[in-house]
Amino acid sequence: MRIEAETRTVARQREELMLRSGPVLKRLSLGYDSLLGDIYWTRTVQYFGGRVGNPGEKFELLWPLLDVTTTLDPKLIIAYRFGAIFLSEPMPTGADRTDLAEELVKRGVAANPNSWELSSDLGFLYYWHLKDYEKASAAYLQGSKIPDAPTWMKMMAAQVAEKGNSFSNSLAIWSELYDSTQDAKVKKNALLHLQSLRALQDTLELDKLAQQYRQQNGRYPASTKELYEHGLLQGIPRDPAGFPYTFGTDGKAELDPNSPIILPKPSESPAQ
Repeated sequence: MRIEAETRTVARQREELMLRSGPVLKRLSLGYDSLLGDIYWTRTVQYFGGRVGNPGEKFELLWPLLDVTTTLDPKLIIAYRFGAIFLSEPMPTGADRTDLAEELVKRGVAANPNSWELSSDLGFLYYWHLKDYEKASAAYLQGSKIPDAPTWMKMMAAQVAEKGNSFSNSLAIWSELYDSTQDAKVKKNALLHLQSLRALQDTLELDKLAQQYRQQNGRYPASTKELYEHGLLQGIPRDPAGFPYTFGTDGKAELDPNSPIILPKPSESPAQ
C-alpha cells in the first residue's frame, strides 16, 4: 500500500533501481527474499504500466526489475509470463526485446521444470516473434511431456514442425500422438495430418520423377503409369486413401479429385 501510494518524480524513477544486483538483494533480504520479490514485481508492473503507450519510451529499467524479481523469487511464475509479454511486444506497447524475453522464459523453465505454461510461452516466443519453428516445436514438445500438460501442446509441436519444413519431426510427433491418445477426436485429427504429410511427400517425389521424365522425353508425363512404363516407378502409387496420383499440365503431381486427402497449403508445406 505504501509503494502504491508513493508519487515518484523523474529523479526517483531513475534511482529506484540503484541496487540492481539480485544476488546481493537476496543476501540482504534475511530470508524474506520471496516477499521482496513480490515487492519488486509490484514495482515492475507499476513501472511498465506507467509508461506503456508513451511514444519513444525505451523501458530501460524493465529488464533490471525483472532480473531482480526473478532472482529473488525464481518460483514467481507470473513474473516470467507477463514479463515476457512486456519485453517482447513492439514499441510503444512493449520494450521490443524478444531476446531478453527469451532469456527470461528460459530462466523460468529452468527454475520451474514442472510448469508446462512456461514451455508454452517459450514455444510462442520462438514461433511468433523469432520465427524459429524448430525451436518452437522443441519447446512445445518438451512441455507436452510434463505431467498434466494439455494434449494441444503435442499438437502444437507437430503443427509448428510442419510450418518449419520438417517432415521427420512432424511425422514422428503426429505418429506418437496417434498411438498414445485415447481421445477419438484427437486420434482422428492426428490421422488426417499423417495422411496429409505422407501424400505431400509422395507428390514431391513424383514432381522430381516428372522432371526426370521430361528431360528424357521432352514432355511431362500424363500419368504415373507412364513413369512406371519407363522404369521410373516400381508400381502405380496411391495416396493414403487409396486413390492414384495424377499430373497437371505443368508436370506437378496432384491428388485425385475424389480423394478425401487435403494437402497442406503451399505456404505451410514442409520441404524434404
